[in-house]
Amino acid sequence: MSATALAAGYAADVVFGDPRRLHPVAGFGALAQRAESVAYAPTRARGAAYTALLVGSAALAGELAARAAAQAGTSRAVVLGAVTWGALGGRSLTRAADRLAGQVGAQDLDAARATLPWLCGRDPADLDADALVRAAVESVAENTSDAVVGALLWGALCGPGGVMGYRAANTLDAMIGHRNQRYKDFGWAAARLDDLVNWPAARLTAGLTALCAPIAGGTPAATWRIVRRDGGAHPSPNAGRAEAAFAGALGVRLGGPLAYAGVAQSRPCMGDGPAPSTDDVRRATRLSLAVGIAATLACSAFARKPWRRRG
Repeated sequence: MSATALAAGYAADVVFGDPRRLHPVAGFGALAQRAESVAYAPTRARGAAYTALLVGSAALAGELAARAAAQAGTSRAVVLGAVTWGALGGRSLTRAADRLAGQVGAQDLDAARATLPWLCGRDPADLDADALVRAAVESVAENTSDAVVGALLWGALCGPGGVMGYRAANTLDAMIGHRNQRYKDFGWAAARLDDLVNWPAARLTAGLTALCAPIAGGTPAATWRIVRRDGGAHPSPNAGRAEAAFAGALGVRLGGPLAYAGVAQSRPCMGDGPAPSTDDVRRATRLSLAVGIAATLACSAFARKPWRRRG
């Protein structure tokens, strides 16, 4: 039943996209903002307590909802399917990336800059067409791991509580896991927890991307070579694996200068090909869909194993 629930949750995301009302991730984000206004202090201890409370509460809520459903005569799988749908963001990701590619192709860079925040948090104001396209491909790669594979994996491992706890950790990292003056200490625990829970997801994403590389015109061997050579050079222990895998599968070069909140950074180059084009963004979204399907099959197969809890 858990395997069916994961597949149903993924299918709901592909067909319907994000829930239009009462989105659980948006609701958690609003709750986290209110809690931060009370709990904030520029210390790691306060940030760790805040992170543990919110992520632990989300995981507990998922498990309690599943138990309540079971007591009411409904399978835990119904809750798992629902929370998986709410946690996934694959369709929204690919829609935004395809929209940006179309805007860049039409030379409407202002519209493309307005679309970019739907994909990532880097500063869009000064980005030219090439930088916007690169940002889109890199965001599709990273978020395929964060917003698709990770939720499916933790659902297979730990059920509804795993999905909700994972998504809570991922959301907190996006909110406070920054190295700026306000969050360098308070957000430290959220950033480290996100690194931990995404470690297996990123490597599963890289492996599945290599397997699916022919869909994007690449080969598994060439993709894995780029992952092994370039994946560890990225400042993130996880994002680099996904981005390097997409660079290898697409045959493009990723990395380079960018800025977050006005702070300039330079990321190491990944891949051997040319800079990505708008067509490569569309190939990246097709590859992301293929990886999502492969992850659903793999995680569903794991959830069917006899050592997994039934229902």
